[in-house]
Amino acid sequence: MVGSMCAHVLVAEDDVRQATVIRRYLEREGHTALVVHDGRAAIDEARRRRPDLLVLDVMMPVVDGLDVCRVLRGESSGLPVLMLTARATEEDLLLGLDLGADDYMTKPYSPRELMARIRTLLRRSRRTAAAVPDDRRPTDPVLRAGALSVDPVRHTVHLGGRQVECTPGEFEVLAVMAAEPERVFTRRQLLTRTRGSDRFITERSIDVHILNLRKKLEADPKQPVLLLTVFGVGYKMADGPEGHRAH
Repeated sequence: MVGSMCAHVLVAEDDVRQATVIRRYLEREGHTALVVHDGRAAIDEARRRRPDLLVLDVMMPVVDGLDVCRVLRGESSGLPVLMLTARATEEDLLLGLDLGADDYMTKPYSPRELMARIRTLLRRSRRTAAAVPDDRRPTDPVLRAGALSVDPVRHTVHLGGRQVECTPGEFEVLAVMAAEPERVFTRRQLLTRTRGSDRFITERSIDVHILNLRKKLEADPKQPVLLLTVFGVGYKMADGPEGHRAH
């Protein structure tokens, strides 16, 4: 997994020239990179090598990137996924996020911008990998709202004793809201807290994360009692009895 200096990155890109550029930039920063050129190979290598991050092109032969993401997310929520695509519509962005991608870049892109995104995703993974046993961290803050507990150090989520698997993007939104139960957040506030001033990510991506979190946390996602919509403003996390009614 992610070490103190370098990471192992799987690059799934059918354009040989672009894949070579990505590999060279990764190696320049001290990472190792394995390049594959179709979706089937991406699935196989992700299972075999357990990379620290997947750079995933959407338009690939054999199995496309969206299906690759769908398959791998069904097996693990912890693998950071950065999607690359020539499709530039908001609908494509939201579909990628809905399938569990953590970030999304449209072609053509700057290799330096790509590396900045990769560094951000790897830092998130390092925070998880740096977790140490309880007896060495007696004052770790666990965020609680009703029956929900969110551990920012271990990157774990539990609801009524049941562990809930979340993607890194979903976890960040949940942690922000769990830190201040009953506070109403606008989409822009949640986006800034989780993505900074990233101009490539839209506020609707927050809606996608909330929708996916409701599927995982609510007994009835269509009638949420934990992650509530405040119409005309944004979202808030319920505390107390309402939170306890979620399954």
